[in-house]
Amino acid sequence: MRRVEEAVMLVTGSTDGIGKETTMRLAGMGATVLVHGRSHERGEKALEEIREVTGNEKLGLVVGDLASLDQVRDMAEQVKGRHDRLDVLVNNAGVVSEKRVETEDGYELTFAVNHLAPFLLTNLLLDLLKGSAPSRVITVSSVAHGGAGIDFDDPNLERGYTMNRAYAQSKLANLLFTYELARRLEGTSVTANALHPGVIGTKLLETGFGGGGSSVDSGAETPVYLATSEEVEGVSGKYFRNKKEAESSASSRDEEAQRQLWELSERMCGLS
Repeated sequence: MRRVEEAVMLVTGSTDGIGKETTMRLAGMGATVLVHGRSHERGEKALEEIREVTGNEKLGLVVGDLASLDQVRDMAEQVKGRHDRLDVLVNNAGVVSEKRVETEDGYELTFAVNHLAPFLLTNLLLDLLKGSAPSRVITVSSVAHGGAGIDFDDPNLERGYTMNRAYAQSKLANLLFTYELARRLEGTSVTANALHPGVIGTKLLETGFGGGGSSVDSGAETPVYLATSEEVEGVSGKYFRNKKEAESSASSRDEEAQRQLWELSERMCGLS
Protein backbone atom coordinates (compact mmCIF):
# COMPACT_ATOMS: atom_id res chain seq x y z
CA MET A 1 0.00 0.00 0.00
CA ARG A 2 1.13 3.56 -0.57
CA ARG A 3 2.26 5.63 2.40
CA VAL A 4 -0.50 6.32 4.92
CA GLU A 5 -0.30 10.09 4.33
CA GLU A 6 -1.02 9.53 0.63
CA ALA A 7 -3.77 6.93 1.13
CA VAL A 8 -7.55 7.36 0.82
CA MET A 9 -9.54 5.27 3.31
CA LEU A 10 -13.25 4.74 3.96
CA VAL A 11 -14.50 3.54 7.36
CA THR A 12 -18.19 2.64 7.56
CA GLY A 13 -20.09 3.38 10.77
CA SER A 14 -17.56 5.97 11.83
CA THR A 15 -19.68 8.52 13.72
CA ASP A 16 -19.22 6.65 17.03
CA GLY A 17 -17.68 3.61 18.70
CA ILE A 18 -14.85 1.60 17.18
CA GLY A 19 -15.38 3.18 13.75
CA LYS A 20 -14.95 6.70 15.06
CA GLU A 21 -11.84 5.78 17.04
CA THR A 22 -10.40 3.97 14.00
CA THR A 23 -11.05 7.05 11.86
CA MET A 24 -9.53 9.31 14.50
CA ARG A 25 -6.32 7.24 14.50
CA LEU A 26 -6.08 7.03 10.71
CA ALA A 27 -6.69 10.78 10.40
CA GLY A 28 -4.04 11.36 13.08
CA MET A 29 -1.59 9.45 10.88
CA GLY A 30 -2.30 11.83 8.00
CA ALA A 31 -4.52 9.69 5.77
CA THR A 32 -7.40 11.08 3.73
CA VAL A 33 -10.30 9.50 5.60
CA LEU A 34 -13.93 9.30 4.52
CA VAL A 35 -16.27 9.29 7.51
CA HIS A 36 -19.55 7.43 7.01
CA GLY A 37 -22.80 8.03 8.87
CA ARG A 38 -26.51 7.57 8.37
CA SER A 39 -27.23 11.31 8.55
CA HIS A 40 -25.47 14.49 7.42
CA GLU A 41 -25.92 15.97 10.88
CA ARG A 42 -24.15 13.17 12.75
CA GLY A 43 -21.54 12.88 10.04
CA GLU A 44 -20.68 16.57 10.11
CA LYS A 45 -20.48 16.52 13.90
CA ALA A 46 -18.01 13.59 13.82
CA LEU A 47 -15.99 15.28 11.04
CA GLU A 48 -15.69 18.46 13.06
CA GLU A 49 -14.50 16.56 16.15
CA ILE A 50 -11.97 14.45 14.22
CA ARG A 51 -10.67 17.56 12.45
CA GLU A 52 -10.33 19.38 15.78
CA VAL A 53 -8.49 16.52 17.53
CA THR A 54 -6.16 15.54 14.66
CA GLY A 55 -5.71 18.80 12.76
CA ASN A 56 -6.30 16.78 9.57
CA GLU A 57 -8.23 18.73 6.92
CA LYS A 58 -8.24 15.81 4.45
CA LEU A 59 -11.56 14.41 5.61
CA GLY A 60 -14.70 13.65 3.66
CA LEU A 61 -18.23 12.54 4.44
CA VAL A 62 -20.21 9.68 2.91
CA VAL A 63 -23.88 9.51 3.93
CA GLY A 64 -26.14 6.49 3.66
CA ASP A 65 -28.26 4.05 5.63
CA LEU A 66 -26.79 0.55 5.31
CA ALA A 67 -30.26 -0.92 5.86
CA SER A 68 -31.12 0.26 2.33
CA LEU A 69 -29.40 -1.36 -0.67
CA ASP A 70 -30.28 1.71 -2.77
CA GLN A 71 -28.50 3.95 -0.27
CA VAL A 72 -25.48 1.60 -0.29
CA ARG A 73 -25.37 2.00 -4.09
CA ASP A 74 -25.56 5.77 -3.63
CA MET A 75 -22.67 5.63 -1.11
CA ALA A 76 -20.50 3.88 -3.69
CA GLU A 77 -21.37 6.60 -6.23
CA GLN A 78 -20.47 9.31 -3.68
CA VAL A 79 -17.02 7.75 -3.22
CA LYS A 80 -16.40 7.17 -6.94
CA GLY A 81 -17.66 10.64 -7.83
CA ARG A 82 -15.20 12.41 -5.52
CA HIS A 83 -12.13 10.17 -5.45
CA ASP A 84 -10.08 8.57 -8.18
CA ARG A 85 -8.59 6.04 -5.74
CA LEU A 86 -9.42 4.03 -2.63
CA ASP A 87 -6.57 2.35 -0.77
CA VAL A 88 -8.43 0.94 2.23
CA LEU A 89 -12.07 0.03 2.84
CA VAL A 90 -12.95 -0.79 6.46
CA ASN A 91 -16.36 -2.48 6.70
CA ASN A 92 -16.92 -1.62 10.35
CA ALA A 93 -20.61 -0.72 10.78
CA GLY A 94 -22.82 -3.21 12.61
CA VAL A 95 -26.16 -3.54 14.41
CA VAL A 96 -28.02 -5.87 16.74
CA SER A 97 -31.80 -5.97 17.04
CA GLU A 98 -33.80 -7.50 19.88
CA LYS A 99 -36.85 -7.92 17.67
CA ARG A 100 -36.91 -9.21 14.11
CA VAL A 101 -37.17 -6.21 11.79
CA GLU A 102 -37.33 -6.21 8.00
CA THR A 103 -35.61 -3.59 5.84
CA GLU A 104 -37.24 -1.77 2.91
CA ASP A 105 -35.75 -4.50 0.69
CA GLY A 106 -37.59 -7.18 2.71
CA TYR A 107 -34.49 -8.59 4.43
CA GLU A 108 -33.81 -9.24 8.11
CA LEU A 109 -32.12 -6.11 9.47
CA THR A 110 -29.02 -7.64 11.12
CA PHE A 111 -28.14 -9.75 8.08
CA ALA A 112 -28.81 -6.78 5.78
CA VAL A 113 -26.67 -4.24 7.63
CA ASN A 114 -23.88 -6.50 8.89
CA HIS A 115 -23.44 -8.64 5.77
CA LEU A 116 -25.36 -7.59 2.66
CA ALA A 117 -24.36 -3.91 2.92
CA PRO A 118 -20.58 -4.55 3.13
CA PHE A 119 -20.90 -7.28 0.46
CA LEU A 120 -22.58 -4.86 -1.95
CA LEU A 121 -20.44 -1.83 -1.07
CA THR A 122 -17.21 -3.79 -1.48
CA ASN A 123 -18.29 -5.20 -4.84
CA LEU A 124 -19.31 -1.75 -6.10
CA LEU A 125 -15.94 -0.29 -5.05
CA LEU A 126 -13.79 -3.18 -6.30
CA ASP A 127 -12.77 -1.48 -9.55
CA LEU A 128 -11.60 1.55 -7.58
CA LEU A 129 -9.71 -0.68 -5.12
CA LYS A 130 -8.11 -2.67 -7.96
CA GLY A 131 -7.10 0.57 -9.69
CA SER A 132 -5.43 1.71 -6.45
CA ALA A 133 -3.67 -1.61 -5.74
CA PRO A 134 -1.97 -2.66 -3.59
CA SER A 135 -5.08 -1.94 -1.51
CA ARG A 136 -6.97 -3.52 1.38
CA VAL A 137 -10.50 -4.59 2.36
CA ILE A 138 -10.95 -5.07 6.11
CA THR A 139 -14.16 -6.42 7.62
CA VAL A 140 -15.00 -6.30 11.32
CA SER A 141 -16.38 -9.70 12.36
CA SER A 142 -16.57 -11.08 15.91
CA VAL A 143 -15.81 -14.17 18.01
CA ALA A 144 -19.62 -14.40 18.15
CA HIS A 145 -19.36 -16.18 14.77
CA GLY A 146 -18.03 -19.26 16.59
CA GLY A 147 -21.16 -21.26 17.23
CA ALA A 148 -23.09 -20.05 14.20
CA GLY A 149 -24.20 -21.57 10.92
CA ILE A 150 -25.90 -19.97 7.92
CA ASP A 151 -29.45 -21.15 7.36
CA PHE A 152 -29.44 -21.08 3.56
CA ASP A 153 -33.13 -22.05 3.47
CA ASP A 154 -34.03 -19.18 5.80
CA PRO A 155 -31.25 -16.54 5.88
CA ASN A 156 -33.80 -13.94 6.99
CA LEU A 157 -34.62 -16.03 10.07
CA GLU A 158 -38.36 -15.95 9.57
CA ARG A 159 -38.41 -19.00 11.83
CA GLY A 160 -36.76 -19.07 15.26
CA TYR A 161 -35.37 -15.52 15.31
CA THR A 162 -33.30 -14.52 18.33
CA MET A 163 -31.03 -11.50 18.57
CA ASN A 164 -27.97 -13.64 19.35
CA ARG A 165 -28.64 -16.05 16.52
CA ALA A 166 -29.07 -13.21 14.01
CA TYR A 167 -25.91 -11.45 15.16
CA ALA A 168 -23.81 -14.62 15.19
CA GLN A 169 -25.03 -15.58 11.70
CA SER A 170 -24.14 -12.13 10.35
CA LYS A 171 -20.64 -12.27 11.86
CA LEU A 172 -20.07 -15.74 10.36
CA ALA A 173 -21.22 -14.27 7.04
CA ASN A 174 -18.48 -11.60 7.38
CA LEU A 175 -15.86 -14.36 7.48
CA LEU A 176 -17.33 -16.51 4.71
CA PHE A 177 -17.46 -13.36 2.55
CA THR A 178 -13.87 -12.37 3.41
CA TYR A 179 -12.44 -15.79 2.58
CA GLU A 180 -14.33 -16.05 -0.73
CA LEU A 181 -13.41 -12.46 -1.62
CA ALA A 182 -9.72 -13.13 -0.91
CA ARG A 183 -9.84 -16.13 -3.26
CA ARG A 184 -11.54 -14.10 -6.01
CA LEU A 185 -8.97 -11.31 -5.62
CA GLU A 186 -5.90 -13.53 -5.98
CA GLY A 187 -3.42 -11.90 -8.35
CA THR A 188 -4.96 -8.39 -8.09
CA SER A 189 -2.87 -7.04 -5.16
CA VAL A 190 -6.12 -6.27 -3.32
CA THR A 191 -6.17 -8.11 0.02
CA ALA A 192 -9.19 -9.06 2.14
CA ASN A 193 -8.98 -9.81 5.86
CA ALA A 194 -11.40 -9.94 8.80
CA LEU A 195 -10.96 -9.33 12.50
CA HIS A 196 -12.41 -9.62 15.98
CA PRO A 197 -11.95 -6.20 17.65
CA GLY A 198 -12.34 -7.50 21.21
CA VAL A 199 -15.38 -7.21 23.47
CA ILE A 200 -15.70 -3.45 23.36
CA GLY A 201 -18.01 -1.15 25.31
CA THR A 202 -19.93 0.26 22.35
CA LYS A 203 -23.62 1.09 21.87
CA LEU A 204 -23.93 -2.27 20.11
CA LEU A 205 -22.64 -4.14 23.17
CA GLU A 206 -24.91 -2.11 25.44
CA THR A 207 -27.99 -2.77 23.27
CA GLY A 208 -27.37 -6.41 22.58
CA PHE A 209 -25.43 -7.75 25.51
CA GLY A 210 -26.00 -5.39 28.44
CA GLY A 211 -22.75 -3.41 28.33
CA GLY A 212 -19.34 -3.93 29.88
CA GLY A 213 -16.34 -4.53 27.64
CA SER A 214 -13.02 -2.81 26.97
CA SER A 215 -12.46 0.74 25.70
CA VAL A 216 -12.99 1.76 22.07
CA ASP A 217 -9.26 2.57 22.07
CA SER A 218 -8.43 -1.12 22.25
CA GLY A 219 -11.20 -1.92 19.75
CA ALA A 220 -9.50 0.25 17.12
CA GLU A 221 -6.07 -1.42 17.53
CA THR A 222 -6.56 -4.30 15.09
CA PRO A 223 -8.49 -2.39 12.38
CA VAL A 224 -5.81 0.34 12.36
CA TYR A 225 -3.07 -2.31 12.27
CA LEU A 226 -4.67 -4.04 9.28
CA ALA A 227 -5.22 -0.71 7.51
CA THR A 228 -1.69 0.60 7.90
CA SER A 229 0.90 -2.00 8.89
CA GLU A 230 3.60 -3.08 6.45
CA GLU A 231 3.59 -6.44 8.25
CA VAL A 232 0.32 -7.40 6.55
CA GLU A 233 1.24 -6.20 3.04
CA GLY A 234 0.16 -9.00 0.70
CA VAL A 235 -1.49 -11.02 3.51
CA SER A 236 -5.02 -12.03 2.49
CA GLY A 237 -7.83 -14.34 3.51
CA LYS A 238 -6.96 -14.27 7.21
CA TYR A 239 -8.76 -13.63 10.50
CA PHE A 240 -7.05 -11.48 13.14
CA ARG A 241 -7.40 -10.98 16.89
CA ASN A 242 -5.15 -8.66 18.92
CA LYS A 243 -3.16 -7.80 15.76
CA LYS A 244 -2.27 -11.48 15.23
CA GLU A 245 -3.58 -14.15 12.88
CA ALA A 246 -6.09 -16.41 14.61
CA GLU A 247 -8.14 -19.45 13.70
CA SER A 248 -11.80 -18.93 12.91
CA SER A 249 -14.50 -21.59 13.24
CA ALA A 250 -14.65 -24.70 11.09
CA SER A 251 -17.96 -23.43 9.64
CA SER A 252 -16.27 -20.25 8.43
CA ARG A 253 -13.62 -22.28 6.57
CA ASP A 254 -16.17 -24.33 4.63
CA GLU A 255 -15.44 -23.42 0.99
CA GLU A 256 -18.79 -24.70 -0.25
CA ALA A 257 -20.59 -22.43 2.26
CA GLN A 258 -18.39 -19.51 1.18
CA ARG A 259 -19.36 -19.98 -2.46
CA GLN A 260 -23.02 -20.59 -1.62
CA LEU A 261 -23.23 -17.43 0.50
CA TRP A 262 -21.57 -15.37 -2.26
CA GLU A 263 -24.13 -16.54 -4.81
CA LEU A 264 -27.03 -15.99 -2.41
CA SER A 265 -25.75 -12.49 -1.59
CA GLU A 266 -25.39 -11.63 -5.29
CA ARG A 267 -29.04 -12.56 -5.82
CA MET A 268 -30.23 -10.67 -2.74
CA CYS A 269 -28.30 -7.55 -3.77
CA GLY A 270 -29.29 -7.77 -7.44
CA LEU A 271 -25.69 -8.24 -8.59
CA SER A 272 -26.04 -11.59 -10.36
